[in-house]
Amino acid sequence: MKTDNARHADTRLLRHLVLAVAVKLAVLVLLWWGFVRDTRVPVDVDTAARHIGAVAPTGEQP
Repeated sequence: MKTDNARHADTRLLRHLVLAVAVKLAVLVLLWWGFVRDTRVPVDVDTAARHIGAVAPTGEQP
């Protein structure tokens, strides 16, 4: 069995880790909100096809 001190240390460590993860998540959200949210990337079929090594469809059905 754990002593009261060990149990207190475990609880304190858990609280510290949860706080650290929450702060990091908040920072990531703020960075995304400030820099990425309004960014739009135009997608061109020919460019996308060249990027993946495929042939862009011409619109004609075989």
